[in-house]
Amino acid sequence: MSQPTNSANTPLIVPELVRLDASAGTDKQAVINYLADVVAAAGRADTNEGLAADALAREATAPTGIPGGIAIPHCRSPHVLAPSLGFARLTEPVDFGAADGQGADLVFMIAAPAGADDFHLQLLAKLARGLMKSEFTDALRAAATPEDAARLVTAQVQPELLDDDAASAEQPAAGEGTTAPSAAATADTGRVIVGVSSCPTGIAHTFMAAEALEQAGKERGVTVRIEGQGSGKIDWLDADLIQSADAVIFAHDLPVKGLERFAGKPVIDVGVKAAVNDAGSLVDQALAAIDDPDAKRVTAAAGGESEGEEEQVHWARRLQRSVMTGVSYMIPFVAAGGLLTALGFLFGGYDIGSTAQNIVIGNADEGLAASSLWNLPDLNNPDYAAPHALGGSPLMAYIGAVFALLGGAAMNFLVPALAGYTAFGLAGRPGIAPGFAMGALSVAIGAGFIGGLIGGLLAGYMAAWLAGLDVPRWLRSLMPVVIIPLCTTLVVGSLMYMVLGNPLASLMNWLSQSLTSMADSGSAVILGVILGLMMCFDLGGPVNKAAYLFASAGLSAATTASYEIMAAVMAAGMVPPLALALATTVRPGLFTDVERDNGRAAWLLGASFISEGAIPFAAADPLRIIPPSMLGGAVTGALSMALHVGSRAPHGGIFVFFAIDNLLGFFISIIAGMVVTAICVLVLKQARARKLAAEAAAEAQPAAVAA
Repeated sequence: MSQPTNSANTPLIVPELVRLDASAGTDKQAVINYLADVVAAAGRADTNEGLAADALAREATAPTGIPGGIAIPHCRSPHVLAPSLGFARLTEPVDFGAADGQGADLVFMIAAPAGADDFHLQLLAKLARGLMKSEFTDALRAAATPEDAARLVTAQVQPELLDDDAASAEQPAAGEGTTAPSAAATADTGRVIVGVSSCPTGIAHTFMAAEALEQAGKERGVTVRIEGQGSGKIDWLDADLIQSADAVIFAHDLPVKGLERFAGKPVIDVGVKAAVNDAGSLVDQALAAIDDPDAKRVTAAAGGESEGEEEQVHWARRLQRSVMTGVSYMIPFVAAGGLLTALGFLFGGYDIGSTAQNIVIGNADEGLAASSLWNLPDLNNPDYAAPHALGGSPLMAYIGAVFALLGGAAMNFLVPALAGYTAFGLAGRPGIAPGFAMGALSVAIGAGFIGGLIGGLLAGYMAAWLAGLDVPRWLRSLMPVVIIPLCTTLVVGSLMYMVLGNPLASLMNWLSQSLTSMADSGSAVILGVILGLMMCFDLGGPVNKAAYLFASAGLSAATTASYEIMAAVMAAGMVPPLALALATTVRPGLFTDVERDNGRAAWLLGASFISEGAIPFAAADPLRIIPPSMLGGAVTGALSMALHVGSRAPHGGIFVFFAIDNLLGFFISIIAGMVVTAICVLVLKQARARKLAAEAAAEAQPAAVAA
């Protein structure tokens, strides 16, 4: 069979992708495997195992069953050769976790390529909307042949592929298969409701929720228009329509894009599945909110969350999310500044930092200072030696000094970026300016990253409070660009200078001295164990980021202790992905096809110090992955500190070898932790495999006796 193409003329569904009255198994895993086999057998996927694994991984995040006996397992997978719809009408319904408790007898597998374009995602959206119409699902249940079923679906998603007569013949007559609402129910009330729907995959539930809400609006005589923020191109709602809307419904599992467009309007804020399961109730709630002066409203101009969402999210979760936002935006500054500084050491020598401000070439007492590329000394003059530069070259010393200056300039933004984007995580764009100001202030008063973090949080909370005030319409345009930044900077800045500055500076000084002395003393190994455990506990989560933030922020001190702490953190963070790459190589039979593929990628991810390379393994089997990772990380952290390994670079793994002190010790530490983790993972996996084999044998024995 020839491989399908991705052209617009390729049908999403053909008779070969349809199975009617099939016995696919008794649980959803068996059904998904069955449909993956169907898609692969039709030449639409390169491997049924890979497609099934990706669909099951998506299924693990949230059930795909919907009321009415329908299930829509779906995924975007690199194993899919062309966008496809595998369809099975089951003889025995299977539970896919629908809210009404009903098993699914109509199951679609939506298989989209990893790089599916907007056109194909729009086709998949049409199917999702069609599944919310009873006349469409009734026709599928009555289809006599695979050809009939394929033609029904094609008429819904790609009618242009059928001739006009055939396409119209497939559409049920008006009112067929459904009960028409009463005249009173369909009378135009003049109310307008707008909103947004989104789901993690951005394919099925996004558009099913939109269709369900719009249909519920029609039944009530209300104009409802929902913007599906899916994986492809977003068809943005018209600004005039939003302006005229009486209320808003957000049915989303992802942050709403362009939230500020809905500022001030009554809002109903729920997860996407609530709209799929009971859209009518949400529309009724929105209608009630229109006339309720105390109804929750979208936060004005914050560009962040709605008031309703803020109240539903626990304060600790919101705090954590804002700090993670600050850390994630800070990391590029650290990476750029740290790596440039490391390159400065590579080209200019270990002492380039002390001379970079003057860019001294040659002897420190008699050398010349070059202020620009156009004012270089005679680099061929043997009197201008650079004994510590690369190759002893004065030119390399000059280049190293430039790199060191650039790196230092980027590192100066570390604390302001942390504070500014932490405030952004709480208040949206109005929080950025006062947050950056608090970060710069923290550096000035010596409060370091702790002061920046606290200043950013205070600025974010105050900016969010100001953004939520109900101000006159004429003042709203000034709030985000003038009033909020001015008032927040004035109030929080004064608080930092007058009250918090000295205590925070003292705390930062005590913390730095304590940890530095710990690294210099016999407690260095214990510190390494703690840092290693933190780096491997959640593989890129808050605990991991806290350890990384501590180490990378300390690099600005440019001390031996700060370099050793950074090396311990980086080495420990490399262990989990490298260990799992090793484990999948040594014992591939203990892992799935997808895990073996992830294992091959983990070699590069681990070598680059990307701890997140182990997340796919941990998500699938946390109890057999995370504890061994923590053990290996602790071993690596302890060895790194004991061997006095240092790193002047905050990121890069083995690719910044030139910035590592005691490179041999660095590799020894990583390999030791990697081997410990890999052995523990394999032992636990093997024990699990033996247990499953024993259970299977025990189940098979009575059957054999009966036979």
